[in-house]
Amino acid sequence: MVTPLWTAQDAAVATGGLSASDWAATGVSIDTRSLSAGDLFVALRGPNHDGHDFVAAALARGAAAAVVDRDIPDLPMAAPLLRIADTLAGLAALGAAARGRSSARVIAVTGSVGKTGTKEALRLALAACGPTFASAGGLNNHWGAPLSLARTPPAAAYGIFELGMNHPGEIGVLTRVVRPHVAVITTVEPAHLGFFPSLEAVADAKAEIFLGLEPGGIAVLNRDNRHFDRLSAAAMRAGAAEIIGFGTYREATVRLVDCVLGPRSSTIEAALPGAVLRFALPLPGRHWAMNSLAVLAAVA
Repeated sequence: MVTPLWTAQDAAVATGGLSASDWAATGVSIDTRSLSAGDLFVALRGPNHDGHDFVAAALARGAAAAVVDRDIPDLPMAAPLLRIADTLAGLAALGAAARGRSSARVIAVTGSVGKTGTKEALRLALAACGPTFASAGGLNNHWGAPLSLARTPPAAAYGIFELGMNHPGEIGVLTRVVRPHVAVITTVEPAHLGFFPSLEAVADAKAEIFLGLEPGGIAVLNRDNRHFDRLSAAAMRAGAAEIIGFGTYREATVRLVDCVLGPRSSTIEAALPGAVLRFALPLPGRHWAMNSLAVLAAVA
């Protein structure tokens, strides 16, 4: 028997909404094209579509219930709806409630490049240690991050969430909901300069990830990146208890000693405090070697 992710009562308490019927959902969806039977469908408004127009289709495809903020015509009186004031705010509330009830160790990942690959590598590594949940694909924005949180099983021992941004202030909002124990910045590169006056401003926006760190939280940073000192100072100001640097730099806590790149794989030698690890990656490219160091730093 599948354990419910959300019951009508739990979701109503989390969102301040009202449900006229009893139901239990095993997942959360915002898209009828990928909806699974048993999902709670949240009717969000986008630039081109209004999810409320797809509520009937979601229920027909087996959704356990739908979260709405307006009337849906032509539905049966007994249709399982959770009525709230605003569905986007409701999704954020579900995410915050899921984070509040979770005892998982949470890792948040951002960076100009490498964040999705690093998140997936962390998922694989931590799955060997206990029940692990990670945000799917690139769900890392103002609705993707809370959606991922809302999908987190209460029994998860580890949670890994990707945080993205296009403008200052975005990551700050997301990280305060995700509340990571470990915050990883893979690197800072000129990937968002169309929205920022300088690369330093990009670094400052990435550093907002530290604003949500839990007490005793850890910052994991690319020691080779020229913005390391700037990011490190931001982490300290935010209250990080420890900063772990990774890279080739001689003072990196997790240091790349050797990297043999092949056409389809790489062989890595990495030095950690008190240990030297040698391992093979079934992925080519020096960037994957650096991602692996970030993973080691986050889980060590």
